[in-house]
Amino acid sequence: MSQDDTFKFELPHSSPVEPTRLELDDKLKFRCHRGVSCWNRCCSRADVTLAPYDILRMKDALGMDTTEFLKQHTVPFELDMHSVPGLKLRTDDEGACLFMGKEGCSVYDNRPTACRYYPSGLLSMKSISEATDERHFLLIKEDHCKGHDEDQIQTIGEYRKAQGVEEYDDLNHEWYQIILKKKSTGPSIGKPSDMSLQMFFMASYDMDRFRRFVMSDSFIKMYDLSDDEYAELEKDDIALMKFGFRLMKQVFFGELTIKEREGAWEERIKERKEILEFRKQAEIAAHQKREEEARNASIDDKE
Repeated sequence: MSQDDTFKFELPHSSPVEPTRLELDDKLKFRCHRGVSCWNRCCSRADVTLAPYDILRMKDALGMDTTEFLKQHTVPFELDMHSVPGLKLRTDDEGACLFMGKEGCSVYDNRPTACRYYPSGLLSMKSISEATDERHFLLIKEDHCKGHDEDQIQTIGEYRKAQGVEEYDDLNHEWYQIILKKKSTGPSIGKPSDMSLQMFFMASYDMDRFRRFVMSDSFIKMYDLSDDEYAELEKDDIALMKFGFRLMKQVFFGELTIKEREGAWEERIKERKEILEFRKQAEIAAHQKREEEARNASIDDKE
């Protein structure tokens, strides 16, 4: 595949080992269990990139809202050269996952996509000439991992199903597509505005803050959704997440799938101009006040 862009969700830590590309029917000889000699070794140097559904599952398991979860358990990084924001799980000073304990992962039933895949991973690829992406998979064998010495053999497809990763991939798929399309369009889209990047972060990761945004008076005035749609977005995190993907496509790529109220955009521009003019006049008044105070202070010093 020429002129393609890729998006990887592969390992729960960085690895210098070159991965092998696999397909769903390829065989995987691997088993991880408490009795294996390297138990928890992969979690001791964690580098786990998070997708939107990962955060929903973990914050619910911990009984937290997304804003508090992000504050306590994540660190930011940039997904691409245009500063599109990404998140990784926070680690301790030695690089170990904070959810790793003597008994194993404390959030195992709700662990992130990358952890479920290990030692395999997702490789999404999109050619500039194609409208949709392709899914392939990765396999990395590292010296420290003794799970490869176990006798269990299964296909990548069977392993994904056993690890519960199919649900995660399906629910995150539109988000992967947004990132791939952003990469493949390159300079034709350019660097998003700060406001667009803030919206991307909120709609991707901070679902509780995004809900407040969607339920705000200004949003309701802008977008023509039914009462039933708003009721669903107010209560259902997954519905809200999927709506966020649609909104991001509309903001980044002009895919108008969310109907705007007639005249709402013109009214928004008018209100924005009025706000900017008010701020401008306030800044001028403040500047004039500072200059007057400086002149008065200078006169006082001379006297």
